[in-house]
Amino acid sequence: MQIRETSISGLVEIFPRVFEDERGFFFESYNEQLFKKLNLPTNFVQDNQSFSKKGVVRGLHFQKAPFSQGKLVRVISGRVLDVAVDIRPDSPTFGQHEIFELRSDTHNIAYIPEGFAHGFAALEDTIFSYKCTNVYNKESESGILWNDPDLGINWGVENPIVSEKDVILPDFKTIIAEIKASY
Repeated sequence: MQIRETSISGLVEIFPRVFEDERGFFFESYNEQLFKKLNLPTNFVQDNQSFSKKGVVRGLHFQKAPFSQGKLVRVISGRVLDVAVDIRPDSPTFGQHEIFELRSDTHNIAYIPEGFAHGFAALEDTIFSYKCTNVYNKESESGILWNDPDLGINWGVENPIVSEKDVILPDFKTIIAEIKASY
């Protein structure tokens, strides 16, 4: 596996070694021993999978402490713009974001640490998979408005399809005090 460090500490993109022949391909999307060697988390307690039609935007979601989640995310089929926003108040990159284009044909993976809001835009019909370092807890669920102008995220889709729940999330300025209190 190759690791690409980003401009935000702890947030990385992973490129697995892919073995391909006339039958298809094989790759390891997770290997505990290798993740330990790379100083990445190895204790994943929940796996999730979703299907999104082209144009769907999901996010920006996060879990408040003590149920904060790190996520190992990848695309099984399709293509997304994956977005991670640093919401760690003590981080020098607080409020900054990184965008990954996760694709099923390149098999790249992103690790989103605890302390990040996360979302994605489906650039085509997509099956999305993620491993979490903590279990989902309804009372700890939170999020930031996906199109907050202060964050300036280019989601890469025209006429996005967004859930009713995500449309009413608070903007970044409103949630800053809550974020700082929970981390």
